[in-house]
Amino acid sequence: MPKKAKSAKRTLKNKNGESLRILISRARLQKRITEIAREIRKDFPGEPLHLVGVLKGAVFFLTDLGKQIPGEVSFDFIAVSSYGAETHTSGQVRLTRDLDSSIEGKTVIVVEDILDTGMTLQYLLRVFEQRKPKRIRIAVLLDKPERRIAPVHADYVGFTIPNEFVVGYGLDYAERYRNMPDVGVLSLGTSAKSS
Repeated sequence: MPKKAKSAKRTLKNKNGESLRILISRARLQKRITEIAREIRKDFPGEPLHLVGVLKGAVFFLTDLGKQIPGEVSFDFIAVSSYGAETHTSGQVRLTRDLDSSIEGKTVIVVEDILDTGMTLQYLLRVFEQRKPKRIRIAVLLDKPERRIAPVHADYVGFTIPNEFVVGYGLDYAERYRNMPDVGVLSLGTSAKSS
């Protein structure tokens, strides 16, 4: 069952005038990822699993999730673009890096950092279903249901979050903040908002 994200009290500011409020601590992230790994293995006991991480944001989640799933697990990556340097999706999804191997006949777990509008996952599911996997499931670290446009739902959800712009643990703003170990809500400084 997904956890509801509740803000920690810590707020950080940087030289760009941006402030960051910690939403989900690294300890809570790791605990929930361990629970998701157990749920996935319980649903597919003894079965080989093929995790497909959606680059770049899902790298941390995929790595930590894969380490917690016992048994045979293989990995691949796919990359799509819909954000660029903005804080909101453009709505246009394009494939920028395809899989290295076939998923035909495999149990595929699509691993994504955040389910927002659903446009990216809707696009990926169409692509994957044409490739005849045995089954497809979706694992997302964060779910932002208020922003949903496409009728997509995740099978495994880490945390349900409010409609705020989040960074950290793989999520970025203009390629920054990905390496932060927590997930935080980013508020842009006045100079960034006016540019």
